[in-house]
Amino acid sequence: MEESYNTVAQFDSPYSVTVDLNGNLYVADQLNHCIQKITPAGVVSTLAGNGTEGYKDGTGQAAKFNCPLGITVDSSGNFYVADQLNHCIRKITPAGVVSTLAGNGKEGYKDGPGSAARFMSPYSVTVNSDDNVYVADTFNHCIRKITPAGVVSTFAGNGKEGYKDGFGSTAQFNSPIGVAADFDGNVYVADTFNHRIRKITPRGAVSTLAGGKKGYEDGIDTEAQFNLPTDVAVDSDDSIYVADTLNHCVRKVTPAGEVSTLAGIGTEGYRDGPGSEARFNYPTGVAVNFDGNIYVADTNSYRIRKITPAGVVSTLAGSGMWGY
Repeated sequence: MEESYNTVAQFDSPYSVTVDLNGNLYVADQLNHCIQKITPAGVVSTLAGNGTEGYKDGTGQAAKFNCPLGITVDSSGNFYVADQLNHCIRKITPAGVVSTLAGNGKEGYKDGPGSAARFMSPYSVTVNSDDNVYVADTFNHCIRKITPAGVVSTFAGNGKEGYKDGFGSTAQFNSPIGVAADFDGNVYVADTFNHRIRKITPRGAVSTLAGGKKGYEDGIDTEAQFNLPTDVAVDSDDSIYVADTLNHCVRKVTPAGEVSTLAGIGTEGYRDGPGSEARFNYPTGVAVNFDGNIYVADTNSYRIRKITPAGVVSTLAGSGMWGY
């Protein structure tokens, strides 16, 4: 893919986004099997991968991914990618050099160092201030932790689907898809098929922050309802933003557990505008910058959207047609 400008650029089912300290956005472009970069000026280019599925370390477009779904960036500008169908976590340096941090392309469930570890369709990654990487190991129904040295352990959950608050391996999740870490080391989880937002403390205590029954309802704590929430992002005030995928909207959860709808209204479509006038089509990824702007991977619109703190939605990149 050559460089393109905002609405001329094309994506194929973009799944997640992250933003670096310079305001550049990075997109896990799922079915193009690559990571794309969007500058503040709206220039879109490929950071790594080349539009062809595969499993290969290397630099830039020489590297290959297979349905990359999650992406995050650390304070040094390194990227971590949940390479779903390669069942591993990849690392990309600021220069675009791709390596495998953990896993080796084979599915399974195993803790251990680097290539000895196994994942099963990891969907999302986040990194904390200590450069520990947390993984939504979706089909293993748990959250994994990877140290900077590449040692993998199970942080919460036990490999069995269910719903249970508790500590470490006593807790249960049901196909968790999204993870985000705050400045205090707490990890928030979009527990997708439980339709809940969960919180894990640095010591591994799991609780339910919001949600319960499948549906679409604002409210407090378990009174609120989500429909397959797939991603979460946390701002500097510890408010959580949720890609509420099958409700086609972006929700906000305060630290007190109060849930409101920031943009969208529960009906699929494509429209820019303020708050409930905006429309999304299967939004799956959210990220927030230091100014409080939220970025959304609007998957079935093949676009990247922006929401201001006031809830005004605009299109940042993407033509609305799939392609590469």
